[in-house]
Amino acid sequence: MRIGLVLTGLILLIIAIGPLLAPHSYSAIVGAPYQPPSSLALLGTDYLGEDVLSRVLEGGRSIVWVSFVGTLLGVGVGSAIGMTAAYSGGAVDEILMRAMDVLRAFPPMVLILLLVSMAQAELALMPLIVAIAWVPQVARVAYGAAKEVVAREFVESAETLGASRLRIVRREVLPNVMTPLMVEFGLRLTWSIGIVTTMSFLGVGLQPPAADWGLMIRENYQGLALQPWGVVVPALCVAAFTFGTNLMAEGFARTVARVSPAETAKEAPKEVTV
Repeated sequence: MRIGLVLTGLILLIIAIGPLLAPHSYSAIVGAPYQPPSSLALLGTDYLGEDVLSRVLEGGRSIVWVSFVGTLLGVGVGSAIGMTAAYSGGAVDEILMRAMDVLRAFPPMVLILLLVSMAQAELALMPLIVAIAWVPQVARVAYGAAKEVVAREFVESAETLGASRLRIVRREVLPNVMTPLMVEFGLRLTWSIGIVTTMSFLGVGLQPPAADWGLMIRENYQGLALQPWGVVVPALCVAAFTFGTNLMAEGFARTVARVSPAETAKEAPKEVTV
């Protein structure tokens, strides 16, 4: 988990201060295409003659904010749907979860490409599209976790005291399913990074002349034999960020797994507030 924190922190630091350290504007032509590293361009130039280093330092922000916001929205909406279905039961349960099962039949990347082709989405809509892809997956996880909680005594006590459904879900169910949802957030964030990068590589994310790591790989892969740094460096940045967030999620999951069901059962029930 520490390695994950270091890798993720390093990438976030590059994203935060990278544009301030860039030697050139990310769209400035500084030489001929596919020039090797030199004093003018430390990582060489790309297919247009732009500075690879400057574009790398500028290109991570879109991946981070689209992945994070999309994952946050997807986990939030999916959790709400799953907990509502688990607590309500009956027809509400059937309608919500059958709708989620239909969406789950589509692989996330296929669903994202379908939504992009329908909406011709711009960057501002990318987080929403990523979120829609994760909602059915997260809803199923939240439903399974909440189904065990809603049968517990403290939920029945809150119902007896006349608490509203919204208050019960918010005060009694949500705190008791927060741990699996946090693990799910970490896993979905890792996958979101790969999906957002793939979208840019396929040409349905950011468009030139924007600086983006996935877009850089797409633009420069044909010149890989001439000047590899335009592909290798952004690919390493994406890999480090993905690997770091994956290690963090895995470490958190292992920490949670150390708490046995017996220990959880010994915990005092939450105080019912009406």
